[in-house]
Amino acid sequence: MEFLIKDSTDLLPTTQWSETTWSKAREEDLIDSRSSPRLCVAALLPFKDSHPDWRSFERMLIWMHECADLFGVEIIFVLNADTGYVFNLSNDLYEEVIKRFRSLYPETPFISGVTAVDASPNNFKASCYNPHLEIAQAHKPCEVMIMTSQALNSLKPENRRDAYFEIAKKIEVPALVHALEPAFVPWATPFEPWLLYQLACHEKFVGGKISTLDEPHFLYWASMCNDLGLDFLPHSGDDFGIASAIKMGLPLLIGAGVSACPLICAAKKYWREDTFDSRVYKLFEAFQSLEDSVFRLDEKGSAAGYKHSTAEILKILGVIESAEIHPDCPDLRAGDEATKMREALIRPMRMAERMNIAHYSFPS
Repeated sequence: MEFLIKDSTDLLPTTQWSETTWSKAREEDLIDSRSSPRLCVAALLPFKDSHPDWRSFERMLIWMHECADLFGVEIIFVLNADTGYVFNLSNDLYEEVIKRFRSLYPETPFISGVTAVDASPNNFKASCYNPHLEIAQAHKPCEVMIMTSQALNSLKPENRRDAYFEIAKKIEVPALVHALEPAFVPWATPFEPWLLYQLACHEKFVGGKISTLDEPHFLYWASMCNDLGLDFLPHSGDDFGIASAIKMGLPLLIGAGVSACPLICAAKKYWREDTFDSRVYKLFEAFQSLEDSVFRLDEKGSAAGYKHSTAEILKILGVIESAEIHPDCPDLRAGDEATKMREALIRPMRMAERMNIAHYSFPS
């Protein structure tokens, strides 16, 4: 009979998820229709004429905030993450994004992505995370999300843990860790179960985001944290499985929260026990069909072009003025992306109309 690890004391740095009981978890066993967890939206940074379009940026934030208010959803904006081109930002622009947010919402908490600035791809230095940490933490209240970097990701599990702990010495606010797979960044790898447990037990790491498209790591995380009673909240970054987090009563932290914000807010409301609407199952299918197009993989197996697709959708909706991406970002979709996204919107638009979901229609 196969032995599966279920006790944290049996975890080793080399343990794989397939060796644990948490890799056998069923989503159905973790269903929760009473919780109302936050929706963390990785905000897009719009561009026009090769410069940030601040008017569109602010209009987009207000639009999403109105969607959340309408459906009674707690929304937290995630600034300077991959959807905000964090890997292409100068420190000045990184801070300008936060200041623009603060001009709209002076006291509202936000999450800021932080990554290694001017870092070597081979030689890890925790100090490379300090510039972003210093900027973000100067604009409290906030949380920070420790985004991976090539040198950090290349470390073996024990050294990787020590590196995160070294970064944590400069952290003054609640922090999330972030793991992802090569579909988003070519050299990225998810956390092993031992590493996740080690990070989850650190007092400064209150949760983490897991972004995978091909394996249900979010389910593994949710099962482990539930079984071990960890004070650590998994946030789903799986844009191919948005409904799973809603069904399990756990937070989402996704770029898809921008292109389908009203639909996801509605789904969170209509899944809850006290406001349940059985049409939510069709709503799940409708917005997932859209995001499957937004996050489709290219011939290299990369979904990084989702930022361009997201911009096209927001332009179609009349939320932003231009579908340009950061001029230094190579993640541009080939072909007529506007037409593809308009076609992808047909089904979710039909559900929005049938369920009277506001803020989601083609401009007249």
